[in-house]
Amino acid sequence: MTLKSFTKISTPSRLMALLALCMLPLSNVQAQESRIGFVSTERIFREAAPAKAAQAKIEQEFSRRDKELQDMAARLKGMSEKLDKDAAVLSDSDRVRRQRDLADLDKDFQRKQREFREDLNQRRNEELATVLEKTNKVIKQIAETEKYDIVFQEAVYASPRIDITDKVLKALNK
Repeated sequence: MTLKSFTKISTPSRLMALLALCMLPLSNVQAQESRIGFVSTERIFREAAPAKAAQAKIEQEFSRRDKELQDMAARLKGMSEKLDKDAAVLSDSDRVRRQRDLADLDKDFQRKQREFREDLNQRRNEELATVLEKTNKVIKQIAETEKYDIVFQEAVYASPRIDITDKVLKALNK
């Protein structure tokens, strides 16, 4: 068909012919069906054996410091209540000394609590990174074995049809 003869065809027919020509390359792409998978990282961190083991390890590692902080908080509360109760009968110098002791203990408590949170977050991030590394290896193995073209770990929505989280959990829990 030449351009001259193409221009003689009516406009609706021309549009249909152009559309058909444009669709030819797409039909080839559709014939090569893509496989897409999705893995819920949140579920992995919550349910996988390595994630549970990491959480237990962290809890065991930080339990002593957590107990010390709880004891310190109880001591601080007791001192504060005792100061409030005795404030009326204390001399000015005793009241000021107790307030200073209470303020010093509170500063120490705040510092230790902040250090505890920072250390805990750092260790949790280290452990979760290890779990994520293992998870990514398992996902890659599954994707290669089952011929997935792409596997997403974050999505606003994922159909249960493409969710392979259970396969990944099963492999991680071996």
